Amino acid sequence: MDTQLVAKSAGALADKYRLNIVLALSQQDQLAFAEVQELTGLSQPCVSHHLKILADSGLVQTQKCGRCVNITLNREALRGLASFFDTLG
Repeated sequence: MDTQLVAKSAGALADKYRLNIVLALSQQDQLAFAEVQELTGLSQPCVSHHLKILADSGLVQTQKCGRCVNITLNREALRGLASFFDTLG
């Protein structure tokens, strides 16, 4: 895995709200934007900001369905990140 991608992913996970979003997504197939907002207790602009950082890092994918936005975990990217950290140990 590219070290620049690892740095971006690790930086995205360094925030407690984004980490909680990823943890919640690891337990479910997808979350709606409103569910993420309820999970975090943050305003809509704050949730959008955090989801953009996660999406830019490649850890999550967003899909617009009408007026709803669904968020899914990019499990392949997480496996790559885990594999990178495995090489350190």
